[in-house]
Amino acid sequence: MEENELIKQAQAGSHEAFTTIMKKYEQKVFHLAYSFVQDRAAADDLAQEVFIKAYFSLPKFRFQSEFGTWFYRVAVNHIKDHLRKTARRREVSLEDVEEGRLAVEDKIPAREKARADEQRKKMVFQVLETLPQKYRMILTLRDVRGLPYEEIGRVLAISAGTVDSRLHRARKMLRKKMMPFIGQEGGGL
Repeated sequence: MEENELIKQAQAGSHEAFTTIMKKYEQKVFHLAYSFVQDRAAADDLAQEVFIKAYFSLPKFRFQSEFGTWFYRVAVNHIKDHLRKTARRREVSLEDVEEGRLAVEDKIPAREKARADEQRKKMVFQVLETLPQKYRMILTLRDVRGLPYEEIGRVLAISAGTVDSRLHRARKMLRKKMMPFIGQEGGGL
């Protein structure tokens, strides 16, 4: 069944249609939330809250945009509200990051390389959390979720040019904060 038809049925009160829609978007919403909170249980709770919010907001959807864009906007706004309310900004201590520092050698066994990659990813997310929310949001939507500029602009209600300039500033800020930990050689950020 076509998505627009499912949406109309869900707006008319069909729980079955809404469940079908939810199944299509549940992993995307979970991963979006997880990319901000880095906690599976909290991301799961946030995803559930997003679906509840979307369910009650569904009558307001007027088919003037893609449903996915509207749904992402609901999710992003809810996550932003959550982050604002919980003031979830942790400071990253130098010791924490030094433990995760990578010493890349020519021949690292696959298991050690996977562990090192995971440590690096964790370190990047820790530093990402220290960025202002608007920059963290834009980096997550583009570099983690892979959304195109136009879609990010629709989700955040900003122009594609603003997306581009914020993304440039966000990457520059992230690179600057990561420099002490990745060194000058082959930083790759």
